[in-house]
Amino acid sequence: MDFSNIKSTISLAYDRFFQNADPRTKDWLLMPSPFPQALIILAYILFVTLVGPRLMKNRKAFDLKNVLIVYNFAVVGLSLYICYEYVMSGWGTGYSFRCDLVDFSDSPQAIRMAETCWLYYFSKFIEMLDTIFFVLRKKYSQVTFLHVFHHSIMPFTWWFGVRFSAGGLGTFHALLNSVVHVIMYTYYGLTAMGPNYQKYLWWKNTSPQFSCDCPYQFPIFVYIIGLYGMIFLFLFLNFYYHAYTRGKRLPKVLQAQTWSHHTNGIMSSAANGHANGHANGHMNGFSSHHKDD
Repeated sequence: MDFSNIKSTISLAYDRFFQNADPRTKDWLLMPSPFPQALIILAYILFVTLVGPRLMKNRKAFDLKNVLIVYNFAVVGLSLYICYEYVMSGWGTGYSFRCDLVDFSDSPQAIRMAETCWLYYFSKFIEMLDTIFFVLRKKYSQVTFLHVFHHSIMPFTWWFGVRFSAGGLGTFHALLNSVVHVIMYTYYGLTAMGPNYQKYLWWKNTSPQFSCDCPYQFPIFVYIIGLYGMIFLFLFLNFYYHAYTRGKRLPKVLQAQTWSHHTNGIMSSAANGHANGHANGHMNGFSSHHKDD
């Protein structure tokens, strides 16, 4: 088989793959092809693992306290808006929470749901700033495989969700994720504001999970979400054990308490795949104890 035949075969397979794609989203930003987002993700991985650390090697860590406060509360606002749109476009206006199919029509409600899915997808690129802030703050210990894996795989998988099934059952994952982000980034924002706000940090992060069995048009996406969840759970438990249970990453003031008590109220892990804030006072590379690594 010569090169032209190989190229023709690949092109045919590519076209067939997109035959079932959602025509409503084909011309939206980053939606025509998966390759632009793949380049963004690749650039992100290269920067946070290679380029960024090299650029910062002989430079002083940036003081991003005010930037982090604005960033975290901006993500809170965006996540609240996404939650509202998911509720108003389906989950609070007709979805059964049991078996909800994708509405591929051009009705205002269906388009609103599709647009919310795209906004959720795009927000994953915004959240890549979590890792970039780590690098600029020279908090390299926070740039774990778990963290980078999460921020890389989320937009990649959600591109296919928006392109093929912008609505229905699969969006419940995004709704729950957005709810968790409201809690998480509020925590990070308050932590960035300093010790005077520590009294408001009594609550903990959580990671909800949802599964269902019904004739959803694209069950593959439900399975992908489930597989991702299992992979992430394994990585997170391994990370949590080495980072917190053994006390290696806790601030010194908490390490002794961790070794002697292992109380849940002392530690606060970064739930739902975010390592942008790791133990009472660590968020986006900013420590409420004002200590650099």
